[in-house]
Amino acid sequence: MGMWRNGSGQLTVIGRNGAPAESPTNRSTGIALEIAASYGTRRRGLLGRDGIEGALLITPCNSVHTFRMRFAIDVAYVDKELTVLDVQTLKPGRLPLPRLRARHVLEAEAGAMERWGLRPGARVSISVDGGTASGGAGGADGAAGATG
Repeated sequence: MGMWRNGSGQLTVIGRNGAPAESPTNRSTGIALEIAASYGTRRRGLLGRDGIEGALLITPCNSVHTFRMRFAIDVAYVDKELTVLDVQTLKPGRLPLPRLRARHVLEAEAGAMERWGLRPGARVSISVDGGTASGGAGGADGAAGATG
């Protein structure tokens, strides 16, 4: 336990006080999630795509770039307890500063995270085949039995 693997799952946004975020999008069903945990899938990220349904979790990661990207993206930096540290929108060709406390990065099409209510201080829960990772659950980095 404590290790992520490539695969898919569902992302749920939890508000600052543990209540679901104010967004009808994620109340009834989770947000589709792809997990990139191996070197190759982390390196590839969203390169070569024209968009994404849902979000991409890159782990471990504390820095991204948008060189050679075809579309603008929202980026959320998440710590080991799955608390959102920062959210920003990046146009193609950008290299933001790394977030030293970040353990994971969530990427989605620009505007998606605002619709989901994902903002600094919010927590996320990630359901994957074989378990659920929510802040503090699972291994040392907040991850539980992800399979791919």
